[in-house]
Amino acid sequence: MKRTIRSRHAISPILATLLLVVIAVAAIVVTYAWVMTYMSAQTSQAGVFLNRDAVSWPTNATITLYVRNTGTSDAIIDSVYVGTSASNLEKQTSVVYDPPTGAVAAYGGVVNVTIARSWSTGTMYYFRVVPKVGPLLEFNIIAP
Repeated sequence: MKRTIRSRHAISPILATLLLVVIAVAAIVVTYAWVMTYMSAQTSQAGVFLNRDAVSWPTNATITLYVRNTGTSDAIIDSVYVGTSASNLEKQTSVVYDPPTGAVAAYGGVVNVTIARSWSTGTMYYFRVVPKVGPLLEFNIIAP
């Protein structure tokens, strides 16, 4: 004699599929968050990473930029651009570096970039500092 058990209830195939999809999506989101956190922590300090420390306007004919390297490799400044709009930057030819080589040491080294250029009070100036290797530094600031 065969007895069939009629009191057992199984989960429906549609509900099971939805449950598997939700678990898979949650696993993907957790993995993505972990990988992005790990990668940003590793790459943000690798190589050359220039930051603007300060900008000074000592005379009406000079601008001094203080650029810091927080990356793990030494950097050398290749060129500096200045303009009154982000799309109209001019390469500066009268630039003096301190140290004279334009080198910025890794782990917090600073280079002073003095640009011979006249400026006007209250005008927004856009800057681009380009190292020989690594990402460039772009920022804007209003002249005092």
